[in-house]
Amino acid sequence: MGAAFLSSWPWDNLGIFKYVLYGPLVGKALAGRAWEPASPDHWLCLLLALFALRALIYQLWSSYSNMLFLTRRRRIVRDGVDFEQIDKEWDWDNFLILHIMMAATALYAFPSLRHLPGWNTGGLAVAAVLHVAATEPLFYVAHRAFHGAHLFARYHALHHSNKVPTPFTAGFATPLEHLVLGLLMALPLAGACAAGLGSVGLAFAYVLSFDFLRAMGHCNVELFPGGLFRSLPFLRYLIYTPTYHTIHHTGKKANFCLFMPLFDRLGGTLDASSWELQRKNRAGMDEAPDFVFLAHVVDVMQSMHVPFVMRTFASTPFAVRAFLVPLWPIALLFMFMVWAWSKTFIISYYHLRGKLHQIWAVPRYGFHYFLPFAKDGINDQIELAILRAERMGVKVVSLAALNKNEALNGGGTLFVNKHPNLRVRVVHGNTLTAAVILNEIPKGTTEVFMTGATSKLGRAIALYLCRKKIRVMMMTLSTERFQKIQKEAAEEDQQYLVQVTKFQSAEQCKTWIVGKWLSPREQRWASPGTHFHQFVVPPILGFRRDCTYGKLAAMRLPKDARGLGSCEFSLERGVVHACHAGGVVHFLEGYTHHEVGAIDVDRIDVVWEAALKHGIRPV
Repeated sequence: MGAAFLSSWPWDNLGIFKYVLYGPLVGKALAGRAWEPASPDHWLCLLLALFALRALIYQLWSSYSNMLFLTRRRRIVRDGVDFEQIDKEWDWDNFLILHIMMAATALYAFPSLRHLPGWNTGGLAVAAVLHVAATEPLFYVAHRAFHGAHLFARYHALHHSNKVPTPFTAGFATPLEHLVLGLLMALPLAGACAAGLGSVGLAFAYVLSFDFLRAMGHCNVELFPGGLFRSLPFLRYLIYTPTYHTIHHTGKKANFCLFMPLFDRLGGTLDASSWELQRKNRAGMDEAPDFVFLAHVVDVMQSMHVPFVMRTFASTPFAVRAFLVPLWPIALLFMFMVWAWSKTFIISYYHLRGKLHQIWAVPRYGFHYFLPFAKDGINDQIELAILRAERMGVKVVSLAALNKNEALNGGGTLFVNKHPNLRVRVVHGNTLTAAVILNEIPKGTTEVFMTGATSKLGRAIALYLCRKKIRVMMMTLSTERFQKIQKEAAEEDQQYLVQVTKFQSAEQCKTWIVGKWLSPREQRWASPGTHFHQFVVPPILGFRRDCTYGKLAAMRLPKDARGLGSCEFSLERGVVHACHAGGVVHFLEGYTHHEVGAIDVDRIDVVWEAALKHGIRPV
């Protein structure tokens, strides 16, 4: 059986090129200088501005609902929004293209509508009456009809197919449903215009309010004070709440109204538990995580790669995109604000084997970690986060990248020594990071060249490789640090650790392990065909086209991880940095020790096998 009439969008296959459909209106607006008030095409400018504001309303509500540091206690459906739902709702704004076509058609069919006054108070009263008397009851009837077996299966099931309501879910429906919605939205405006009381201001106010309320109802965060409806009971029938509409999404048998529960009361479809659930959701509950990955921001551009800025962008591997450039000044201002006032805050979460895992961010950017005067402030932020996790009953806190820098806090040793009775286990995750890098090295390799060779990771990798009789050229100017590491190796293996002080020494070596930034000048010493393995933060830039570059060590989370909806930096979906995965392994294995300071080389293979046992796989 073919698809039902108007059950799919005609421009589904266009992808981003669907926005070309705005082209005729934009082109005519530019040709007619529509931004000038005296232009006969000024109405086009107003129409395009209205629809830009409509899109902005849904985006702002999406940003708000993803600000978990503000909303997590009042979330209604506690599951995370996963990649599958994000992809399904990717084209949530299809309905705006349909509606602008409908609006433009009306304005061409009735030229007088292009010359409405700026405001007419009488039109507001007419629109309000028509909304209550026509739009609300007609929507209720249509919505009940779409829940009938025939129409639900062919149309409305799509809107209900996602488990977690989001502001973008409001737009996730079929063309037929949005055609009906558009006509019902137009009724009050058409009535006001027919009465000679229409205005531009009324169109903006009504349409934007309509979108505001629809996005609010789908935001999955309870907003209304719990005591409001007990103090003013009549409000229960005049305005719905996010909890009210979420009950409809989860149960599908009650709460069908547009915005006014009065019509559910009249139709006998009002869920009696709506207000008690609303009160409970508003009171909130902070669910304590079992595992926390303590991350930090890389740079100003990457700070926009989070769900509360742009959910769809955050669900793809980070890359600098053109649309980020005009937002950069805002992101820069945000950087100064969080530097001055913010504490560690939650970014995202997921569930694994029934346990809650959260990602928190230290409000510091990569360059802060290299400012001598910022060291104490960063450690204070990390310490406060660990102590907060301790109070919440978190089992494991895993430190990301620069948060465990040796020069900063000794790989987490500072906090464990300062608080010896910590129940929460502090983990740097470097054991698994070392294991990932070591397992990337091809079998049969006899020689490697390594920068950052005397770091925690460099030391562990060098000691492991020399046990395998692989010659390690350790790039370091410090003979003392080199000899200290060399003496840790068994006497028969020490010959495989060689100190080098110049990049020329590695000209013939095709396996480079990079733990310290390499400039283009330094990379040129590598022979053609060299592969660069990396554990340097940030990763080096690939300047050599005749060489290959590995990404930072990473692992793929188990398939049963639920609610994953954002990518870690430039990693692909479902993949996390090895230090994150290392913390997860520590938690799943139930290890009772801290993993801070130097890496125990004897545990590298143990942790690797534990990761594989739990379904955590190499990329």
